[in-house]
Amino acid sequence: MPVKVFRPLTPSTRYITIASFDEITKTKPEKSLIFTRKKTGGRNCYGRVTSRGIGGGHKQKIRNVDFKRNKIGIEATVAAIEYDPRRTARLALLKYKDGDKSYILAPVGLQVGTKIISGPTAPPEVGNHLPLRAVPVGLSIHNIEMIAGKGGQMVRTAGGAATLMSRDEGYAQIRLPSGEIRKINENCYATIGQVGNTEHENVILGKAGRNRHRGIHPLSRAVAKNPVDHPMGGGAGKTSGGGHPVTPWGVITKGKKTRNRRKLSNRFIVARRDGRPMKLK
Repeated sequence: MPVKVFRPLTPSTRYITIASFDEITKTKPEKSLIFTRKKTGGRNCYGRVTSRGIGGGHKQKIRNVDFKRNKIGIEATVAAIEYDPRRTARLALLKYKDGDKSYILAPVGLQVGTKIISGPTAPPEVGNHLPLRAVPVGLSIHNIEMIAGKGGQMVRTAGGAATLMSRDEGYAQIRLPSGEIRKINENCYATIGQVGNTEHENVILGKAGRNRHRGIHPLSRAVAKNPVDHPMGGGAGKTSGGGHPVTPWGVITKGKKTRNRRKLSNRFIVARRDGRPMKLK
């Protein structure tokens, strides 16, 4: 999917790029597979702001994406490739032989009219959903389960692809897009292929209005505030605050490790993103 660039007839079009949407074959979503969720504006159930910078934006319908693919052995036909405003990947609308419809993440190369199927006997072809024990070593996969039967949780963003490296003692070793190597139970399912819309990373917003359409509004810089409003505020003239960047509540924002050092799933990490082996404590 190429991206479109523009002649700089206005200041905003000098840098702006947009997706071409050439692969989209259906513009309106399937009514039976969408629902509406009220926007929160970053507020929790008590009305308190817990995520700053959220508000406004275009109205969006939520697509009910099937990450479990648990219709084992029932063949489905790709009816359309659709746009999803809430995720970077494209969606494929499936029509099963029994009449059911569902959305899945559209991998690279999946075309309208293609037949796909889920199950341990499915061939390892693009779009098919197989347990890791049935996937050939070295194949690219996405939508990977962490717990068998829970549905795909990893590698779901546009252009994402993991690699099955080996299998041993009931576990498969997966190299994730981050470079991390993780052991996953071989009974967990994954979808063959790379997630589509691979050019998404080349899209440049180019102007503030496109962020507002996404429901992201601007925030004041910390150093522009008063000392009473932010730990980095104040100072005679311009200053960087004189210390490490922190949040309004004093928590370090750059470099602070937030993962629990005693997290139970640490045992399944073979190598971290930087290539170092995982040391259990």
